[in-house]
Order: sequence, then structure tokens, then C-alpha cells
Amino acid sequence: MNVPFRVDNCSIERTLDIVGEKWTFLVLREAFTGVRRFADMQAMTGAPRQVLSARLARLVEEGLLRKQPYREPGQRQRYEYRLTDKGRDLYPLLVALMHWGDRYLAGEAGPPVLLTHRDCGAPVEQYLRCADGHEVAGPREITPLPGSGAALKSA
Repeated sequence: MNVPFRVDNCSIERTLDIVGEKWTFLVLREAFTGVRRFADMQAMTGAPRQVLSARLARLVEEGLLRKQPYREPGQRQRYEYRLTDKGRDLYPLLVALMHWGDRYLAGEAGPPVLLTHRDCGAPVEQYLRCADGHEVAGPREITPLPGSGAALKSA
């Protein structure tokens, strides 16, 4: 696909500036499964303490997570990390990464995790659709056009 224009303010690049790092995706993976506390996230991701602390701080700063205080009896105040609407909107991206990994990187035994619809138990699938409801099979069926916020590069 030949894109007839280039933008200086690419949305993909700006998104990757926030989430384009392994530990960030692993933190989000855990947040989507309901893990909220630092120690639990560290145990589930294996992230070094300093790295995890930095990633959580950045996700809070960017508005993908919010900190909520809690206190266990006899302990100091600590924080849980909860997804915001902005953070929850990244879920399809993580599902797409997981499905790609399942298709191309899973071992002979198959995918390690299956996503199913809670109400009916059917496997979760992802599709691209246009606003008129047509399924889009891939990039060859898409025409990129400059959006209203495009800052076009000069040739």
C-alpha cells in the first residue's frame, strides 16, 4: 500500500511513546485480569521493582491507570492501580497482540490462554469493520486519507 502523504504527528508513534515497551504491556495485561496491587503485579510480571514503579507512574501520569489508596490493618497506606476508561480502551490492542502471538508464536501445545465471552462461552474474535458494517479483511482493502488533524510533511 502506497500512502500518498506522511504526517509529522503520527498517532501510532504517539501511542508507542506511552505504551511501546514490554513491561508496560505486561502491567496492562495484569490490570486487565484484575491485578491491582504492586506486589501482585511484580510477582505476575517478574518486573524489577524500580522498572515496575516507573511504568506504573507513567501509566498514572498518562491517565491509563489511577491510584486508589488502601490500608491493610496494622500496615501503612498503599495504593492499588485501577484502569481508567482511557486504559480500558487499549484492551482490543492487547487482544490483537495476543491473537497474533497465538497464531505465529504459540508452541505445539497451542495458545496458553483462551479468551471466551463470559455470557455464552464462545471464543472471542476480532474483526475490522467499516462504519457501514462491512468486514475489512486487511490493509489492501483500506485507503488512508489525511485526517482533520494531519500535519503533512513536505516532500
